[in-house]
Amino acid sequence: MREENGKRRTTVTINGQKYVISGRTDVGHIIEVANLVDKKMKEMRNANPYLDKMQLAVLTAVNISDEYLRLKKQVEKERLKKDGEK
Repeated sequence: MREENGKRRTTVTINGQKYVISGRTDVGHIIEVANLVDKKMKEMRNANPYLDKMQLAVLTAVNISDEYLRLKKQVEKERLKKDGEK
């Protein structure tokens, strides 16, 4: 891990490939995100072994985005419900 201009540089491995991620966020968070992406890519590859790397990356991104949007909508729905109870 290196630090430049307040940004931390962390090396992570995703799908067998090393990447240097730079950001101001906590290194633990960066590693957690990378581990999630790696896990999801492995799940997608196991379910769809015929996909090339690009297809695997796009399908993984679509699946993670789907999960994110579903959770975001759920949180918003719960927030509106809670606000309506006030």
